Formats: sequence, structure tokens, C-alpha cells
Amino acid sequence: MKYTIELEISLPREKVIALFDDPDNLYKWQKGLISFEHLEGEAGKPGATSKLKYKMGKREIEMVETIVTRDLPDTFTATYEAKGVWNLVENQFIEKDEQTTIWQLSTEFKTKGFIRLLAIFAPGMFRKQTQKDMNNFKTFAERAS
Repeated sequence: MKYTIELEISLPREKVIALFDDPDNLYKWQKGLISFEHLEGEAGKPGATSKLKYKMGKREIEMVETIVTRDLPDTFTATYEAKGVWNLVENQFIEKDEQTTIWQLSTEFKTKGFIRLLAIFAPGMFRKQTQKDMNNFKTFAERAS
């Protein structure tokens, strides 16, 4: 399953990138994030891995992020792997004008088991969660400035 979402943020691109690129800010916009732990490689660089833990309802979900490309301010690409899910996420930050940034997120999911059934029968659930996370970042970023 693949999709792309665009979101306009009322901030200059350099401010968006500074907020997006700071791991300490993850807790401020990723609801349910319990922990972010660097595992190996040079933090923030291609090949680096980190473990993220989330509380979703009554369950805890653990995933591993692997940075694929980090060419900021233009793009940041990473994979996220959890039980039954592999997810590639490419973030592009496009300067619309001096005060506006377009965040374009393209994602691809590969799923197994129960998660595969969800992807087949409720694909909108994945897109809705992505949109919610992006909206949370927009709200955080615009209030932080």
C-alpha cells in the first residue's frame, strides 16, 4: 500500500526543519510516544537505527527506525519496522514562499499477518493516522514559533 499526503505549514522551511530534526521534539507531537532510544550508527545519519516505543490504547508497540537518507532541508527518508509491518517514509520539505513550507510525505507499507488484513480491509486507517500525526506536528511547530 502506498500513498502521499501534503500539508502546508505556516513557517519558513528552516524553522520547520529545525523542529522536525530534533529528536527531543518527537514527544511534543507524536502522541503515545513512550521512548526514543538510539541503537547504533552515527545518530541522525544514514544507517543509524533507533528504537521507538508507543502506547496505543492498551498495547505497547515497539519499532525500529533506520535512516535511509538525510538530505535536509530537502528530504529525510527512513524505514520503520515492527511486528508484521515494514514502512518506508519519505519526507520532503518544499519552500512555497518565505513563510510557508509544504511537507510532502510519501509512504509505502508492507504488512503480514493480522496487520495485512487491516491494510486490505481498512486502508484508510493508515492514511488517517499519518494525517493525524502530520497535523499534530503542524500544530506543535506553528505554536512553537
